[in-house]
Order: sequence, then C-alpha cells, then structure tokens
Amino acid sequence: MIARDQLVAACDTLLDASHFKDYTLNGLQVAGREDVARVMTGVTACQALLDAAVAWRADLLLVHHGYFWKNEPVAVTGMKRRRLRTLLVNDINLLAYHLPLDAHAELGNNAQLARRLGVVVEGCADGELGEGLVWLGSLPEPCGARELAGRVDSALSRAPLLIEAPERSDIQRLAWCTGGAQDMIVQAWEAGADAFLSGEISERTTHLARELGIHYLAAGHHATERYGVKALGDWLAREFGVEHRFVDIDNPA
Repeated sequence: MIARDQLVAACDTLLDASHFKDYTLNGLQVAGREDVARVMTGVTACQALLDAAVAWRADLLLVHHGYFWKNEPVAVTGMKRRRLRTLLVNDINLLAYHLPLDAHAELGNNAQLARRLGVVVEGCADGELGEGLVWLGSLPEPCGARELAGRVDSALSRAPLLIEAPERSDIQRLAWCTGGAQDMIVQAWEAGADAFLSGEISERTTHLARELGIHYLAAGHHATERYGVKALGDWLAREFGVEHRFVDIDNPA
C-alpha cells in the first residue's frame, strides 16, 4: 500500500507532466481514498471501465483518456454525472495522463508501439525523445506496405487501414504517432519517412498520403494506445508493490 499523493507525485515526476501544454488536466482528476493498494489501468475512463474498477475494488483508476477536456461542456449532467458519481460514491481516485504518456521515452504509447513492432527508434521529428510526439525509426529490413500492415495486424490484433502511395515502394524508415495524429503525416513526410502510422484517419488523410507519396496506416486510436498505460501500471507495481490489473474495454475505433 502507498499513499495516493506519493503515487501521484511519482507519476507526475516520471512523466514530466507539468512540461506539456495539453488539451486536458494531467494528473489527479478525481480524488478518492488516501491509500492505494489496487491500481486498475485502461485506455479511457468510460462507464464500463469504471464498473470494472468498482467490481475489483480498485483504489485508483489510471487512464490515458480521462475527463475535463478543453471546450467540453462544464455542466455535470447525464453521462458525466453518472461517471463522476461512480467514482465519488466508491471513493476511487482517477489519475489520467494524455500527452505525457504519449511522449515518454520508455513507458509511453509511442515507445511501447515501437517495441511491439520491432522498430529501431532513432528520434522524433518534433523534439527530443521524451518530448516529441512524431517518432522516427527504421525497420530491421525493408518491407512492402502490405507486409508492414500484416505485422501491425499481428502485433495489435487489429487490421490497419492501409493507404498506399503509388510512387513509393519498400519501407525502410517509419514515422508514427499513436491516437488521433493523422494530420502529423506532413511532419512525417518532411522528416523523410517512407510510411506514417497512427490511430485514426480523416477524409483528407487519403489525399495527403497519395499526393505526398507516403504510405499511411491507420491502426486504430484505441489499439495503438493500449500499451503505455499498461506499462505505467506495471511500473507502479514494481516500484511500490501495488496490485495492478489492466482492463481492455473493446473499442474498434
């Protein structure tokens, strides 16, 4: 068991949370009991994950997508009220890290995705490792776009949507950013990547990929961001001896 404030401070420091200008609050979003023995992790603090935390009697829920996003309605009604009531009635802490968990050089979503795909990390197109969000790396051996799509499917258990660039053949240099980062395809192209992998795709992304001449793989927002929060939960278990359980709420998007 560890004091909640000690655990939160450790995560804030590890992820350098105060360094990031984000669309949401990083850190403790809802305060529950002061001591933590059980930590549940998941991608998004949806009602299904909250219910799982209640059933397991978690003391703290750690997620990548929490609450209080920029420009969202402030009224505590409907779905928001039900979610907050679940946490407050059951005295469960909600801890959330968005961009800091994307960027972390070892435990972050981008780092964990590279590990699963066997990509050799070389740096970032938009800053230093640990700060940047558009990661760059090389494949052990060049491969075709469809072969890479198959590797992504095997690694994430989700077939990516592939947009092939007709003028480009094998892929050696890969750029990636998990989640809703489809518009960063331009930065990936400017950095000399043969392909860019992210979570979501927009209508415009297809035209950008084809006209810039860079392969694009949309591997799912949820699917690409399962592994950072799990790695952070495993780190907490090792460092502080808390019990950790990762719960994957199925999401095809």
